[in-house]
Amino acid sequence: MRGLTRAGALIASTALFIAACSSGSTPSPSPSPEASPSPAASAAASPSAAASAAPIAGGLLDKVMKAGKLVVSTDPNYAPQSFQNPDGSFQGFDIDVATEVAKRLNVAVEFTTPSWDAITAGSWSGRWDVSVGSMTITTPRQKVLDFSPPYYFTPAQMTASTASGITTLDGLAGKTICVGESTTYLDWLNGTLDLGTYSSTETTPPAGAKAVTQSTDAECPQLWKSGRNDFEGWLSSSTTVQAALDQGMPLVKVGDPVYYEPLAVAVDKSGPDDSDFMPILTQIINDMHSDGTLSQFSQKWFQTDLTVGPSS
Repeated sequence: MRGLTRAGALIASTALFIAACSSGSTPSPSPSPEASPSPAASAAASPSAAASAAPIAGGLLDKVMKAGKLVVSTDPNYAPQSFQNPDGSFQGFDIDVATEVAKRLNVAVEFTTPSWDAITAGSWSGRWDVSVGSMTITTPRQKVLDFSPPYYFTPAQMTASTASGITTLDGLAGKTICVGESTTYLDWLNGTLDLGTYSSTETTPPAGAKAVTQSTDAECPQLWKSGRNDFEGWLSSSTTVQAALDQGMPLVKVGDPVYYEPLAVAVDKSGPDDSDFMPILTQIINDMHSDGTLSQFSQKWFQTDLTVGPSS
């Protein structure tokens, strides 16, 4: 959608911003979901204009531009955010977002599928450039990863298997709940979730509930469908829950959302210097908010607009 001229303009806009930042720093976070600005207001907070456009030698922007591609980590089993077709191609909301980011950088996009715990741990060793995988911004993750502004927000929704007969959140007290490995859903159940400035109203986990983990959230209802019933609950994004219901998985929603997730593009702090890449990424995400691109993708995949905070 955006050609070399737009990418060059974005690069040119970052030099004064870079001068004020240390290597690998994260741009100032957007306001919390409770007071999220309109997309237009976010776009207005773009990096300052500057004269120089030269990428930092050996940095992430330099690497991406020289390779002519943006290598993106994603999940092949997380519909409707991301899923892999039998022919090897990828589809989903996150796939569309990543593809659009690459277009606005004037490079190709390439997807890779490492495990979620490897992505959230950082120390990627340059194997991929960014994660566009519906990653929640948390305080612990910010120690090892840099984040763009959130590109959308999702409710975290509790469910129960139809076989359990459970219909309330209290009914899951003392029960086992399935979640993805290294997710905020696991953090919430363990009482360790820290969303920092993006904190939203959170529900207290069911008393005595225990967690069992799978490599990705979507495996939980798939296991129920296969006949496994050694866990009664499943916690995931409302979008993934709805996709499972649409596929006829044996589950019911339980209660209201337990918290809201601010989801962003992530970059490894220990990788190539990203201090000129992050302002450009921030500008691109803000532009995609203000020009309606993210809203269009959300409507396409979720039939609702999840691109603003829960109280906006």
